[in-house]
Amino acid sequence: MDTKLRRVGILTSGGDAPGMNAAIRAVVRSCQRNGIVPIGIRRGFAGLIRSDTEVMDARSVNGITHHGGTVLYTARCEEFKTEEGIQAAAKACRYLGLDAVLAIGGDGTFHGLRALSRQGVNVIGVPATIDNDIGCSHYTIGFDTAANTAIEAIDKLADTMQSHERVSVVEVMGRHAGHLAVYVGLAVGATSILIPESEFDFERDVIEQIREGRERGKRHHLIIVAEGIGRCDEIVARVTEETGIETRVSILGYIQRGGSPSARDRVMASRMGHFAVEQLVHGAESQIVCYRDSQLIAVPVETALTMTKSLDMYMHKVAYDISI
Repeated sequence: MDTKLRRVGILTSGGDAPGMNAAIRAVVRSCQRNGIVPIGIRRGFAGLIRSDTEVMDARSVNGITHHGGTVLYTARCEEFKTEEGIQAAAKACRYLGLDAVLAIGGDGTFHGLRALSRQGVNVIGVPATIDNDIGCSHYTIGFDTAANTAIEAIDKLADTMQSHERVSVVEVMGRHAGHLAVYVGLAVGATSILIPESEFDFERDVIEQIREGRERGKRHHLIIVAEGIGRCDEIVARVTEETGIETRVSILGYIQRGGSPSARDRVMASRMGHFAVEQLVHGAESQIVCYRDSQLIAVPVETALTMTKSLDMYMHKVAYDISI
């Protein structure tokens, strides 16, 4: 082993994502393979500040891969957003004898890692969020499972809406990004997909789409709304008023963050977790694991947080073109 690493802290932070447990398992076992003691930190940065930890080993992560959520729990920590909280977390790292902190989470988690790194703590991040909105990585753990969960729910919803010849307005998660909405919308054959990244004309992109579909014999119309758009009740009221078709709203909410992770999320989480430990073993300092151009790379945390990722607007166009 070409490293002096002895103890690595592992935490999950922010919103949970299916596949986090697979990443934890990969990290713990990769640490043990390299003679490193994996220290589980419960409840994210809040747990780090309070030194709420447990020593983990290969057996402690048996049978967790197929479970959603995170066995280390997660929490949002207002204290950690303050300078005093950051210093307390860094002090806890020294008290616990951690040579590095490995965090699995999204954008907020990575900002937390950057703050820790500026206090002299070595950090590495693994991207896990169903929103798939991490600028430095083309894929994030949990996205595939969330998409499949949403698709399954919408397919079931479509059965009853088809029977009643209704319009369905379905809000999917994604915070301020439309990746999930476009992916799901294309998969379920949505009439319209409303996303924050693209301006839309309601009359043209929603009302006319419904009217034209109805003229072609379409009896169920599905409007996918990204969480960042919101205003679902307003959309329902306007569609009902302008088309005369009974319209209902369904907000899928947190069911998209739960459930057993898909094969893709289990595999990606395992690869990313293993890769993160490898980077630490080989001397990496303050990095974020990224999946870009079909391969795993590590990017400095300061650089990673300046990177952006645009939505695949061609996918949005495909969905529009074949929605007739």
